[in-house]
Amino acid sequence: MTIETVLISGYKHTDLGIFSEKDPRIPIIKAAIRRDCIRFMEEGVKWFVLTGNLGFEYWALEVLMELREEGFDLQIATIFPFANHGEQWNEANQAKLALFKSTDFVKYAYPHYEHPGQFKDYNRFLLENTDAAYLFYDNENETNLKYLYNLILTQVGYTVKSLNFDDLNDIAENFVKNE
Repeated sequence: MTIETVLISGYKHTDLGIFSEKDPRIPIIKAAIRRDCIRFMEEGVKWFVLTGNLGFEYWALEVLMELREEGFDLQIATIFPFANHGEQWNEANQAKLALFKSTDFVKYAYPHYEHPGQFKDYNRFLLENTDAAYLFYDNENETNLKYLYNLILTQVGYTVKSLNFDDLNDIAENFVKNE
């Protein structure tokens, strides 16, 4: 099966205790994203799908936009869960939200939150409309991402590329060696 569309999701910045754009962990995470997204494109991926979350997804968006500027041929979609996603965010995060809203394809699943079942339906929709997922998640450090992760595990023929803390430690060691 050819993989053309990859869902990207992972820890939010708050899950990682990252509250500053100057956090030294961000360049390491972005290096991993860059490496893996280039591999995806070399394997035929054309679309990357985001859900508009801060943290891993936002860093992935920044990396994807950099790769596009470097000449890589890729498309980016943002499918928000709700039309009002992020409207309560502070000014700095509003700028990040605007970047998500500037992608090639932007839609939302629901006009507004009504009941918890919407999240399960939303996750199911995301998986039905992508060929693979790229997740920064470790089930030993559980967050709400566990619902998407557990749903992915039930999908037959769905490919998952995981990024975990061990991968980041390896990249961090190479960062130190290369400086």
